[in-house]
Amino acid sequence: MSTHIVIFRATHRPDIAPDYLDTALALRDKALRDFGCLEFVYATTPAGEEVVLSFWPDTASIARWKADEEHRAAQAGQARWYSSYRIQIGEIHRDYGHPPR
Repeated sequence: MSTHIVIFRATHRPDIAPDYLDTALALRDKALRDFGCLEFVYATTPAGEEVVLSFWPDTASIARWKADEEHRAAQAGQARWYSSYRIQIGEIHRDYGHPPR
């Protein structure tokens, strides 16, 4: 079974709308609870870019998440939050470490 990754990178607007954090956290929880998302990893770069990695069991789960009504409504309002963003989707070909998972 392969795992898929969605990489979301964004630069926040200086005047970001105050509802951003609550909306982002609610959507993260919904993706994990209702759409099969396996894990979310969040970071910011020294330059202030937001980087979110989400891991999924398959592309069908990603497509269902993308089509979710609440998620689509948030996407429609993204100009209130981001001055730019980029989304990349890929497949994990190897996953190893110490100790093994």
